[in-house]
Amino acid sequence: MTREVFIAHVEREQEALRSFLLALCCGNKGEADDLAQDTLVKAYLSSAGYQDKGRFRSWLFKIAHNTFLNHKASLRSTESIDEARLLVSNATSDSGFAYQSLYLALRTLPPKERSAITLFYLTGYNIKEIAAITEASEDAVKKQLSRGRDKLQAQLKMNHGK
Repeated sequence: MTREVFIAHVEREQEALRSFLLALCCGNKGEADDLAQDTLVKAYLSSAGYQDKGRFRSWLFKIAHNTFLNHKASLRSTESIDEARLLVSNATSDSGFAYQSLYLALRTLPPKERSAITLFYLTGYNIKEIAAITEASEDAVKKQLSRGRDKLQAQLKMNHGK
């Protein structure tokens, strides 16, 4: 892939990538922007190996997903909605975002469940596509979606009960 072709693909997919990472980062624009930049650098460095057999967006999201997981592996996951609320109140999130409650609940999910939920519900990928992006089996994706939905539902009920 030439530099010009890569740039054209990125220009077309940049907003979708930023939206995907913003959702994975639960509204933390700074973190999402950092991960987007890392993703684009990694994509450019490996663009010679891109076969153009699939969609560029899926390939880019796969790199973004792995970048996100690697980043999260180095951080402690938030255990409760109260901890997430504290993190958000410390200016780590875009407070004007309309889905703040959802972001708070998403923050409590393990990264793989958060990825599956985000790809399925917020990005519109189907289970087979999510499996390819996350390098998991379709059954694993179904389990991640089921667990993630259950945990989100419980967190959102607790959050609205307060």
